[in-house]
Amino acid sequence: MHRLFFTAVAVALFGGRLAAQATESTEDTFKWSGKVPAGAWLRVDDLNGSIEVEAASGDVAEVTGEKDWRRGDPKDVRFAVVKDGDNVVICALWGDESTCDADGSHMHHRGRHNDCCDHNDVNVRFTVRIPKGVKLSVNTVNGSLDVAGATSEVVAETVNGRVEVTTGGGPVSANTVNGSIRVSMQAVPGSADLRFKTVNGSIVVSVPGNLNADLDMETTNGSLTSDFPLTVTGRVNPKRLRATIGSGGRHVEMSTVNGSIELRKNS
Repeated sequence: MHRLFFTAVAVALFGGRLAAQATESTEDTFKWSGKVPAGAWLRVDDLNGSIEVEAASGDVAEVTGEKDWRRGDPKDVRFAVVKDGDNVVICALWGDESTCDADGSHMHHRGRHNDCCDHNDVNVRFTVRIPKGVKLSVNTVNGSLDVAGATSEVVAETVNGRVEVTTGGGPVSANTVNGSIRVSMQAVPGSADLRFKTVNGSIVVSVPGNLNADLDMETTNGSLTSDFPLTVTGRVNPKRLRATIGSGGRHVEMSTVNGSIELRKNS
């Protein structure tokens, strides 16, 4: 695998301001680091590849992207960094027409086929180190999402891959199509809704025992289980459950087609 090493300052502009600085870039690696204040968002967008998250040792966030390929051209995949106020967005982009902005990555192509990706098997594996209090959004299409060490809100979305999230805070939203979902929240501050959706896979969510929520659980091929006492709304249906936990409040939605669903109390 040929590697062309160089030192670069990779910048992206948003609203006419310098966004961020990328260092130690090579043909097949990328690394960004910088301070993201507590309460702000760090978003990482991928397309082909997994994203792994762990706690940072201090107040500096780090994002590393590593390319892997067989027959593709790594030069067709580039990285962009965008800053929107205190929020930071980092994208892996396939093809010259793709863009990155405050809302994440956007694929653009001419004609009927996406020429950038049809014959490009480049895979980007991201490793993220997140400081305390920073909100996190991780997104890919073909790859798993493994989040550990988060302490605040998390949004995790993929299409083909599992989603596993552990956070000392919350809330969490997790979605996939082909894969299981495993989420553990030590706290669920505020009143934001919690949504967990897949098609082919099971869902297991652990939350604090003092949760108050309106629960909606649904599966087609699987079972529904809750550690919480439930006040059931409507007719009892083994595949669809609408119920109240405690005094109710936030909406907790959990749905799959092929798989079981469990709502657990944190031990």
